[in-house]
Amino acid sequence: MNCTIGIDDVTGIEAAAHTFVQAMGDCTVFAFYGDMGVGKTTLIKAICKELGVEETVTSPTFAIVNEYSLPCGAPVYHFDCYRVEKLEELFDLGFEEYVYNNALCFIEWPELVEPLLPEGTVNVTIRERDDASRLVEINRETPGNQTGCQGNGRKITRN
Repeated sequence: MNCTIGIDDVTGIEAAAHTFVQAMGDCTVFAFYGDMGVGKTTLIKAICKELGVEETVTSPTFAIVNEYSLPCGAPVYHFDCYRVEKLEELFDLGFEEYVYNNALCFIEWPELVEPLLPEGTVNVTIRERDDASRLVEINRETPGNQTGCQGNGRKITRN
């Protein structure tokens, strides 16, 4: 899965989330990279809404993880590792049990936890452009799998 989604402004977030969900396939762990304030939480909120999550989606900055439910009852885990200082904190939380149980996991600030992420983790990088629009780059190196994004968002490219 390799694709790029352009978002002109906040009004395009739902279309971008729709495109993202269509491209997810059977991937379950998504690592969200980007500067502070670039829109990681906002995009995850929109993705959860697109998936049918009815709970209020908020950044788990202090809790480290929030759990939501899909309409079928399956869990979605939303991590914010910004305040994590040591991997031991995540071991104590049972981080590996979350990311290796085939549930959806959206991880903000994954830099510290990269050694713990499973093979096949999808890297999602959000960049702010000079005109304040956003570019969402989704990358999972999977030999022989060229599944890409199709559909909404201002500009979509396939790799």
